[in-house]
Amino acid sequence: MIYEMRTYTTAAGKAPMLAQHSSEIGRPVRGDDYGKLEGYWVVEIGPLNRVMHLWSYDDLNDRQEKRAALGQNERWTKEFLPKVRPLILRQDVRLMSATRPLAPPKSNGNVYEYRYYRCKTGTSAIFAEHLNEVMELREKYSKNVGVWLTIAGQPNEISHLWAYESLNHRAEARAAAVADPEWRAFLAKGGPFLEEMDSLIMLPTSTSPMK
Repeated sequence: MIYEMRTYTTAAGKAPMLAQHSSEIGRPVRGDDYGKLEGYWVVEIGPLNRVMHLWSYDDLNDRQEKRAALGQNERWTKEFLPKVRPLILRQDVRLMSATRPLAPPKSNGNVYEYRYYRCKTGTSAIFAEHLNEVMELREKYSKNVGVWLTIAGQPNEISHLWAYESLNHRAEARAAAVADPEWRAFLAKGGPFLEEMDSLIMLPTSTSPMK
């Protein structure tokens, strides 16, 4: 299974409009026939004016074939793309492989945090292994949705997605984890592998399967 995280940067204040067009036009046209939509969010905290959407495909060939087929869909090319292209300033794509099964939360009304770390050259898989080893402990405080290694788009990168009931829950969970001696031991072991750390707080849109 291959996952694709697409990041679209819009002009100031246009991200909600892009999300609306995706919900009202793009989603009905595309469905899950051209890749399965796993989640669709607007960034609330972090680099603003961005929408993030996560797709899954069987493999790279499946992705290529389905995206080529989507390009031949006239409703997509004539109804959806003319609406959204003027809104988008930049598009970024990460192709990723999961290091643990995707586990969407069963509850609705969540706040999501997407964290992506640039590791020292050749160490991202090692860091992912350490993170997965300690995940059962970390999930005592909040739910992990997925952990991925980036295979194209950003080298030496690991990303992970978390679900929280609210921003207050996030603050409480992270404080509790930092106070846990076993988690602190992981931080001490994993920290030397990292060169950059980034985090986005995202809110799901009406079209997102993850709520």
